[in-house]
Amino acid sequence: MTTDRRRDLSVFALLSIATSVVVIALKLVAWWITGSVGLLSDAAESVVNLVAAVAAYIALKVAARPADVGHNFGHAKAEYFSAVFEGVMIVVAAVAILIAAVDRLIHPHELEAVGLGLLISIVATVINGVVGWLLIRAGRRHRSITLEADGKHLITDVWTTVGVVIGVVLVALTGWLPLDSLIAIAVACNILVVGGLLVWRSASGLMDSAWPAERRTVLEQVLDDHRARGIEFHDVRTREAGHERYVQLHMLVPGEWSVQRAHDLTEEVEADLAARIEDLWVTTHIEPLGDLRAYEDWRLDRLT
Repeated sequence: MTTDRRRDLSVFALLSIATSVVVIALKLVAWWITGSVGLLSDAAESVVNLVAAVAAYIALKVAARPADVGHNFGHAKAEYFSAVFEGVMIVVAAVAILIAAVDRLIHPHELEAVGLGLLISIVATVINGVVGWLLIRAGRRHRSITLEADGKHLITDVWTTVGVVIGVVLVALTGWLPLDSLIAIAVACNILVVGGLLVWRSASGLMDSAWPAERRTVLEQVLDDHRARGIEFHDVRTREAGHERYVQLHMLVPGEWSVQRAHDLTEEVEADLAARIEDLWVTTHIEPLGDLRAYEDWRLDRLT
């Protein structure tokens, strides 16, 4: 299949970068006005958003490059490295938040100008929410783990801010200062979970994990249509790299067929698969029916 499916999605990362700069400025002002460690932790996470957005921009630029001599299968996996980096940065931010929160828990500090600080933080949250939703939508539409991860990170930031705002309001109402630090600690724990899940998902992509069951079902449905015509398939393997999907399979046809006839059928099968599964690259190995060697899988360990 020779269609050029490269796509440059870096414009979305530029939107994320611009959003992060604006949000960081707003949240730092809110922290400076109130002195809330919860708002400081919120601003710290937004700094991570900015670093992650820059990494996403670079990764998306690299992923859009065509295959070359040194990278015969393209550069789509660059997106996974960006997502891993973002996950690690999230964990680093969580640790920093925990340190600041514990210190403030030991040394409480009165909050000031709570109303104005919260108003500024809420404005930043609305901006984050809108852009995060746009990035998730674009990530799912283009099947970009980098955009989806960046969008989810922004949405997580929204919920983080909601938690912090609630904490600051409760401190203002009750006067119990440790509550600000406790909310910040809860925020940090939530960020740790998000970072860990991002790293895990990205690692699965780097390890060439097989397709999920629902997509594999679509693949088998197409192959079953051809099996009904007496054609056999085996050693079917799948993986993903960014938004691109790959399948490798062995197709068994009558040994007396000509090369041309086997090739024509291969083109038909691959076209049927591409019609059901977007951004698909298929590698087909032709083998003769009846030859025992044709039924052996290539070094594929199976659980029995």
